[in-house]
Amino acid sequence: MVASNLNFLVVDDDALLRQTAKNVLRSFNAENIHEAADGLQALDILKKKETHPVDIILCDLNMPEMDGMEFLRHLGEAHSDISIVIVSAHDDDLLGAVASMAAAYGVRFLGSAQKPVTPDRLQSFITQHKGLPPPKASRPAATQLFTVDEILHGIAQNQFEPFFQPKVSFDTGKIKGAEALARWRHPQQGLVAPYAFIDALEKSGNILSLTLSILEKAAAASRQLHDAGYPLPIAVNLSLDLLGNPALADKITQTVKNAAARPQDIVLEITESVAMIDVAHSLENLARLKMHGFSLSIDDYGTGFSNMQQITRVAFSELKIDQTFVKNCTENDQLCVMLRSSIEMAHKLKMECTAEGVETKQDWDTLKAMNCDTAQGYFIAKPMDLASFFEFCKKDTFSQN
Repeated sequence: MVASNLNFLVVDDDALLRQTAKNVLRSFNAENIHEAADGLQALDILKKKETHPVDIILCDLNMPEMDGMEFLRHLGEAHSDISIVIVSAHDDDLLGAVASMAAAYGVRFLGSAQKPVTPDRLQSFITQHKGLPPPKASRPAATQLFTVDEILHGIAQNQFEPFFQPKVSFDTGKIKGAEALARWRHPQQGLVAPYAFIDALEKSGNILSLTLSILEKAAAASRQLHDAGYPLPIAVNLSLDLLGNPALADKITQTVKNAAARPQDIVLEITESVAMIDVAHSLENLARLKMHGFSLSIDDYGTGFSNMQQITRVAFSELKIDQTFVKNCTENDQLCVMLRSSIEMAHKLKMECTAEGVETKQDWDTLKAMNCDTAQGYFIAKPMDLASFFEFCKKDTFSQN
């Protein structure tokens, strides 16, 4: 019954290999299996999703008419909720490059396998697919949902609140804290995700108002958690472009104290949306925040302007590896090398290392074997409101089952 409720599409120009893959799928009780000889035929099938639903695609790379890479591009543009497995005779370097390309196109990439795919390998992909979170709603490409004035009005009306995503120890499974992520409870649109307002606030120079609002509520939540017997640090994002304001550290410190919380219980995750331009003021703010008792974390390490120079400039206590390096790390030797190096570097610099975007048991096992300290991601829990986070804390220890 492993695959009895799933729909498959096998895309390969070799009829014998298509039949082999179908036979393996049928051994898992798969009943709904479509097939195509190239990407064009596969796209035609996907257009008939009402009568030909597809959950998982097994796809070759080198095919006539439309090869696997072009097909992945179209899949990412129109069918990002479908999981993909590359089945190919090409070497691991090429398969790793294709995995990166698939991620860039927004494809739900499960991994790759050499031809012919074996039952054990295929079963692992099916298990991984079942463990994935529901597909995220696609973002509007060119339409901005809200104006800056509407967003600022929502902040003034106290409509924004933190949702808490737990951070768990790889070693013990115990909860080590949480990251506070902004959500907008819009009176008409319901719960609104950050993509609809963060960029607009940053580009207009208004991100500070949201930062202080979320910080105040996260600090109040930290106090409540401590009072209830859960002394957990709460992390709040702090855009690097705010640090040019010489008064920022004092504003942040006062906001936390006004909520009757302690700076020692707050982690500030420095997100680098722009380069550190006003270096002197930025370093002064970070040093003052550290002096006041805040812990500092370098967020999204490996992307944008996050680099070793910034680490040497600031007394960070945590390094957070960006989820783009975590996703598919089990299938990509190059990503594994980068992850292992980042973890080792963090430890040598006496920093905790946190992996973001841990979505599967495979991710968990791989990173645990690398001695990563902390995990954060959908495999553990989605971001949740404070009441739900209190319930999560009652479990004390995260269960992988």
